Amino acid sequence: MFSGKIEDYILFEDKEIIVCRKPAGIAVQNARIGAMDLESSLKNYLAMQDGGGRRIPYLAVIHRLDQPVEGILVFAKTSEAAGNLSKQMMAGGAGKYYLAVTEGKAKNSEGTLTDYLKKNGKANMSQVVSANTPGAKKAILHYKVLDQQEINGKSRTLLKIRLETGRHHQIRVQLSHEGIPLLGDRKYNPSGEKGTSLGLCSSCLEFKHPRTGKMMKFETEPQGSAFLDFVKKM
Repeated sequence: MFSGKIEDYILFEDKEIIVCRKPAGIAVQNARIGAMDLESSLKNYLAMQDGGGRRIPYLAVIHRLDQPVEGILVFAKTSEAAGNLSKQMMAGGAGKYYLAVTEGKAKNSEGTLTDYLKKNGKANMSQVVSANTPGAKKAILHYKVLDQQEINGKSRTLLKIRLETGRHHQIRVQLSHEGIPLLGDRKYNPSGEKGTSLGLCSSCLEFKHPRTGKMMKFETEPQGSAFLDFVKKM
């Protein structure tokens, strides 16, 4: 749950970038009227640093996480940094790693999922389609099983995931299609177990600093209830 004090979530800041941990439940940007989003919170924070002046500070959203997903994000404070980071994300130069808790057991201890996804903007969902479907985009992720447990007679699996592409709802759609939907995913696993957080966390982010070129790595541990049974395995 977002405390409302954005300073509590900032992991790193300099003149070019801000790295922060997004709690589950807050939107990255464009939240509904009356609700605070992460971008607005950071802009307010930057404005206060600048003396609370009327000038709106520059802040670029480089990548996003779904509202119920927790984890690490990087924002750019200059247009030059934004261009550099965006190129890294597009070219696969950034390492994006996730921890996920699924219902059911994975078929293999590790593997690669390759699908073609098409976004339905009206429903805010994506689905797996054939490669020749108009508008379909290739989606690739790599996974490794970290642990499997029987919880109240039901199988749950802890996965480490590395994204090779960044498609809309990619992990949620691909795992559901694979038959191991995310725990707590009300959108792609509506008949699944209730009463838990979404089992997905952007746990590690790697990229080169846009000015110095230094490789940077940031990590966080999941806070959601979906991960409680696996805390010692992470």
